Amino acid sequence: MKRRTTTKRGRKGHGISAFFEKLARAAIEWAGGSWAFAMAVSVILVWGLTGPIFGFSDTWQLVINTGTTIVTFLMVFLIQRAQNKESKAIQLKLNEIVAAIQGASNHLIDVENLSEQEIEILHKHYGELARLAGKAGNVLESHSIEEARDRSEFKSRERGKRVAS
Repeated sequence: MKRRTTTKRGRKGHGISAFFEKLARAAIEWAGGSWAFAMAVSVILVWGLTGPIFGFSDTWQLVINTGTTIVTFLMVFLIQRAQNKESKAIQLKLNEIVAAIQGASNHLIDVENLSEQEIEILHKHYGELARLAGKAGNVLESHSIEEARDRSEFKSRERGKRVAS
């Protein structure tokens, strides 16, 4: 049976997963701070200053290479985790805005989970919308291609009527 723990906001986590989430969050906070940078600079300075003591040996170089490789390896995962979380939060906020705005296309809610092909189709759709709106003179006027086409056709008919009279 999995042990459940409660985090700050009342969410429940599962044992080891909750532990690693807390650890990763703490590491991200610490690694992004001034003390982490100061510590990294200090380690490099100490390593550089000890070069003459160790005769700039292969072992002396191996120490810094191994240390930086390990730190880099771990930081890649921490940075990716932070970026994934931030990206999801931004997408949720954008989804809420799209859902709340009357006239906005709900097709865009959760668009980040579409395939690349579906996203390309939407890209072409909005490119066409921009082209049609550009004809109308105001990119912000239309909310759909159909609406843009209708407006464009209506304006063309109105222009035709004016020219004929």
